[in-house]
Amino acid sequence: MTARIYRPARNAMQSGQGKSKSWFLVHELAESKSIDPLMGYTTSGDTRQQVRLSFDTQEEAESYAQKNGIAYSVQPAHEPTVKRVSYPDNFRHDRKAPWTH
Repeated sequence: MTARIYRPARNAMQSGQGKSKSWFLVHELAESKSIDPLMGYTTSGDTRQQVRLSFDTQEEAESYAQKNGIAYSVQPAHEPTVKRVSYPDNFRHDRKAPWTH
């Protein structure tokens, strides 16, 4: 059973960086999910997928996985490129695209 170590991306609906600075260790599915015949809920016998451990750095997450004998894979963190735009740029005479209404 392998685990995945990753740092989540920021929320696309907000401009803040909250909840995107810590690294997480999540176990992958060991068995597929099935539908409960009585209630129709999606169920699984694998309880490890409910555990989500958070760490301050990637190195801490890797050392925890190595210490406990967990096979893991690391997804690199995605650093967004910030495009700075100012309002007066809409009215510049040397715009690359014409400004129309």
